[in-house]
Amino acid sequence: MAERALAQDAVPVDAKRPMRPIDLVHLAKQCLGDENLELEVLRLFETTLKTYYERLTLATAFDDLAINLHSIKGAAAGVGAWAIADQAKAMEAEMRDGRPLRAERIADLGIAVEEVRDFISRMLADEAA
Repeated sequence: MAERALAQDAVPVDAKRPMRPIDLVHLAKQCLGDENLELEVLRLFETTLKTYYERLTLATAFDDLAINLHSIKGAAAGVGAWAIADQAKAMEAEMRDGRPLRAERIADLGIAVEEVRDFISRMLADEAA
């Protein structure tokens, strides 16, 4: 999977060209190049991301917010979903600094979550075809 992604990226990287929401090279390294494992990890990540984001949107207590953000951050970093990992990390830092977690910040994270989930759905559909 990463090899195909690298082949598609053979053109010089343009600063205006959007990055993929998941770093497929990182994912391939994490899975030791096993394409089937990459797909399974993406399936599990999609489920994990959906679950913890839903929990985050329902959480009100500091501890619940923190554990859900931390889980999202760790899972995202594991597969190379850097935008989500970075957003969750920044939100954790804001909470540690005593700033409340605003609904707008959670919604912003939700946009990144949906982008990644859509990307995973397309990848899995391509593999099934």
